[in-house]
Amino acid sequence: MKLFSGSAHTELGDRIAQYLGMEIGKIDRRRFSDGEFWVKFQENIRGRDIFLLQPTHPPADNLMELLIMIDAAKRASAARVTAVIPYFGYARQDRKDQPRVAITSRLIANLLEAAQADRILTMDLHTPQLQGFFDIPVDHLYSSMILAPYFMKFAKEDLVVVSPDVGGIAMARSYAQRLGANLAFIDKRRARHNESEVMNVIGDVAGKRALIIDDIVDTAGTICKAVQRLKELGSVEVHVACTHPILSGKSIERLAVAGLTQFVVTDTIPLHAEAKASGLFTVLSTAESFGEAIKRIHMGESLSDLFP
Repeated sequence: MKLFSGSAHTELGDRIAQYLGMEIGKIDRRRFSDGEFWVKFQENIRGRDIFLLQPTHPPADNLMELLIMIDAAKRASAARVTAVIPYFGYARQDRKDQPRVAITSRLIANLLEAAQADRILTMDLHTPQLQGFFDIPVDHLYSSMILAPYFMKFAKEDLVVVSPDVGGIAMARSYAQRLGANLAFIDKRRARHNESEVMNVIGDVAGKRALIIDDIVDTAGTICKAVQRLKELGSVEVHVACTHPILSGKSIERLAVAGLTQFVVTDTIPLHAEAKASGLFTVLSTAESFGEAIKRIHMGESLSDLFP
């Protein structure tokens, strides 16, 4: 077994390698003057079980680098290539919700298969049904393995888990069940991309500690409006947890004045410099979860035991 990391998140690659008790594989990555990638594995991988770590958050170069690494590994006669994609980008466009638009999540699946990836390992797809876009095996991990134990310290009768939209109810319900908490959700309507309007909160949040659970936080507009609405309705504290902290645009400025108690994220993608400097975030590592999954995939063992 060999583990290699692309340039998108080398820190996570090092932590996974440390968990596995191995060294990260040596790979030479260069760019031509026009920005094109050049990749070369610096060790023999013929007949090996290869795991390539690369989240595909913006810029799109991260996706392109992953595709080139997969192609290089296959042409070097690797026995099997598993693309380890902690954050699967372009997953929000998963259907034709209006005329003349792309289904980008299916397009990315096609590209990964065209590059001849043998298997995908990822965490918290925007919609779990995206696994059906692939004709190769997809192992789907859940951040609740990491985030839920962190919030176990809260009193059950004091906590309500809140989904920021109707689409996230299933995810919020699983957290509520694990934490023994009540469930609420926000009926939100989106006027245009990256803009939302909080309409109604369904569920009892007055006098409660509210925990908003989401998979992706991008501009943080929805989260900030949700925090404001929950406080208006009497929540004594509002905690936020998400798997993939994209945090684009003016998200840090919005969160700094939102009045939330804490914001807990995972390290599926690296926090950018502004987010780190803000001091707003508690980061929990996914290295053990991915490391254990990689080990079990290599050994041909079940991953279902990882899910409590």
